[in-house]
Amino acid sequence: MSRGLGLVLLGLVGLSRAGLTAEPTAFQLIKEGNRHVGEEAKDQVVQIRSEKSIGTLSPTIWYIVYYDPDATAKATEVKFGAGKKLTVKRPARVLEPFMGTHRPLNREKLKVDSDKAIDIASKEPLLNNLKLHATQLWLERQSWSADDLPIWRIRFWAAKLKHPTDSVDIGELFVSAEDGKVLKNDLHINRVD
Repeated sequence: MSRGLGLVLLGLVGLSRAGLTAEPTAFQLIKEGNRHVGEEAKDQVVQIRSEKSIGTLSPTIWYIVYYDPDATAKATEVKFGAGKKLTVKRPARVLEPFMGTHRPLNREKLKVDSDKAIDIASKEPLLNNLKLHATQLWLERQSWSADDLPIWRIRFWAAKLKHPTDSVDIGELFVSAEDGKVLKNDLHINRVD
């Protein structure tokens, strides 16, 4: 085997391993979560949320909430860490029925996954000159949205100007999960001062 071919094979092995270690997206976790909920709850996603990411813009800890007609509060929540199931709970979601957020999201409108939503939001012109450190995401219905559109709410943390190793919450962007348009900007970039 030639040295060049050996290097190509080594590179391909490295790329395949890198692909395997990438964090799963929120939509990939829906499929994994389906394995841990009852038959009637499968694909009946009410909400997806993450914890604040650490060391990257892609969160590691995710919660997928399913509409579960067999649960007392009509919800089953599957928590994931690095793509692995951590817990399955039936949380008390008392206010959701009154707010209308207990119903499943329209799966046909779920076209923009978490990785794409982060990519779209991080390209917002106000963020161009900032060093982004972390994100936190929610996929849910928004009370201000006129239709039944699922919306990604993405909170950003950025480096402070005087102390670049410290980060600060600079606000949120709202991105349509259907077409990827930025619908609302609630950024406060002055906080990096």
